[in-house]
Amino acid sequence: MVRLKRLAGLGLLLTMFAATMASSQTPGIATSQSPHGNLNVPCQNCHTAQGWKPIRAVPEFDHNQTKYPLRGMHVGVACTSCHVKPVFSNVGNKCQDCHADIHKRQLGANCEQCHTVRGWGVSIQQIQDHNNRFPLTGAHAAVDCDACHKNAGNSKFQTMSTNCLSCHQTDFKKTTNPNHVAGGAAFLAPCESCHSTDNWLNAKFDHAATGFLLTGGHASPPVPCARCHINNNYNLGAETCVTCHMQQFLGAKNPDHVAGGFAQTCESCHTIAGWVPATFDHAKTAFPLTGAHVTTPCASCHINNNYQITVTTCVSCHLDKFTNAKNPDHVGQGFAQTCQVCHNTTAWQPATFDHAKTAFPLTGTHITTPCASCHINNNYNITVTACVSCHQKDYDNAKTPVDHAGFPTTCEQCHDTVVWTSAKFDHAATGWALTGTHLTTPCANCHVNNNYN
Repeated sequence: MVRLKRLAGLGLLLTMFAATMASSQTPGIATSQSPHGNLNVPCQNCHTAQGWKPIRAVPEFDHNQTKYPLRGMHVGVACTSCHVKPVFSNVGNKCQDCHADIHKRQLGANCEQCHTVRGWGVSIQQIQDHNNRFPLTGAHAAVDCDACHKNAGNSKFQTMSTNCLSCHQTDFKKTTNPNHVAGGAAFLAPCESCHSTDNWLNAKFDHAATGFLLTGGHASPPVPCARCHINNNYNLGAETCVTCHMQQFLGAKNPDHVAGGFAQTCESCHTIAGWVPATFDHAKTAFPLTGAHVTTPCASCHINNNYQITVTTCVSCHLDKFTNAKNPDHVGQGFAQTCQVCHNTTAWQPATFDHAKTAFPLTGTHITTPCASCHINNNYNITVTACVSCHQKDYDNAKTPVDHAGFPTTCEQCHDTVVWTSAKFDHAATGWALTGTHLTTPCANCHVNNNYN
């Protein structure tokens, strides 16, 4: 019953305090705030329901979690001996902030050069002797002598080993994160490689010293050691990505790494910044990507997850376009499957054909003449390049300047590729050059009855 009343009293006291604090934020109402400043500790950790003073004999506050851990004789000092003001943060951490300097500053302000937290009366000679062989730093400075020098009364403080394990063997064996004993040879390094004398906990390990520097996603956010050192295995010899990322390799489906027979050289596509997104440099293969190929989904060429393609000819992927092409009919005319002669990677259409690479370069009006005008019935296997092979009808129907019947079919003697009808005949090439009035004499006056022989 008494306990319930105390709890009720404490609850009422805290309620009143909360109300007071709330009123400090309401305009027009008297304000009240914690005398301790910015102290994020529950009131009941130090105060009781009976009253604010005196505080509890053993407050629920761990001074070792602050920037000034209590060591030596400081452990037994009452809080108010140092914190004479209610704002606890307004206290220095130098010796002279609490201890009067009886030397009147004649020996400097560095009290630690002679004194320790074990007491002002500790012999400086003892400290110097100890520091010559094993300087007491960090938490060692606050440890009682017999904590290390067991049975000191009998051993007369005989010289001890300076190896950390000589005192911390128990700490070594109890450590489970990571487990030092199960880790075997990986933890044979001196304790000071990771630990300091300030605190056995919060150890730091320099992973760079192992030859495997932690960067990128391995470092930020920090990857738990056990993520890579599975089953407490700290004797990893392989440094390949797949040693830790086999699960990602096996689970990858875009593309399927296993079905595609991918090599387990993860670094070819992935980086330590993140497993995804991955990038693949196709230029390092025998088929660099250009034009529309750059944005083409991988599966469009690597059908059925086939990433072991060795053929790089266009038709190996574009056979359907070759087979279905009708303008002109590629299959019907026996076109060679060298697609790159007319097509490029920018777009399959429009295609361009360089007629100059054949035996019949296009000039004049031939350049704009539709292909089908010469390649009648889709015949692209023409081997004859004589004009009359295409212009037989023009030859047969020619009536000016005279009927061409009996003329040789070497059209190019009079015609050119610019315009068929503006033909010119060089009479001098016959061996009988026209001069004088012969130049203007109609052809039929000499070539009677159309005799041009």
